[in-house]
Amino acid sequence: MSQITLAQAQAAQTKEFPSWEEMSEVEQLHTIWWDAYKDAFGFRPRGQEVSHFTAEDFQREITYLGTVIEREEARRREDEKAAAVDFEARIGEMIALGAKTRETALRWIHEADGTDGDNERLAYHNGLPFDYFKKAA
Repeated sequence: MSQITLAQAQAAQTKEFPSWEEMSEVEQLHTIWWDAYKDAFGFRPRGQEVSHFTAEDFQREITYLGTVIEREEARRREDEKAAAVDFEARIGEMIALGAKTRETALRWIHEADGTDGDNERLAYHNGLPFDYFKKAA
C-alpha cells in the first residue's frame, strides 16, 4: 500500500470546498440557487452562465424557483390523490374478480406489478405517496 506524499496531501487540501462561513454572500446564494433549481426542475442547471449574477440576481431567481417548487409540489399532491383513487378502484376490481380480502387483492397487484411485496415500490410504481401503505400509529 502506498503512502500519500506531502505534495499529494497539500494538493488534496486545495481541492476541498470552502466552508459556508468562508463563502461570500454571492457564493452562498449561488449554492442555494443550484439546489433550488434541482428541486424545481429535477436536474442541475449545468451550462448556465451565472458568473455575472449579483446577490440581487440570485435572490430574484431563488424567489422564482420557490414559486415553481410550490406549484410542482401542489401538482404532485393532486396527482397522488388521483392515483390513490385509481388504486383503490383497482383494489375494488381485484375483490370483484375473486380476491376475498384487501390483503389478497394487494398480493395480486404486487404479483401483477412485479413489486415482490415491497409496498414502497408498489407506491412508487402506482404514483402513490411514499408512505401510502404505512399503518397509522
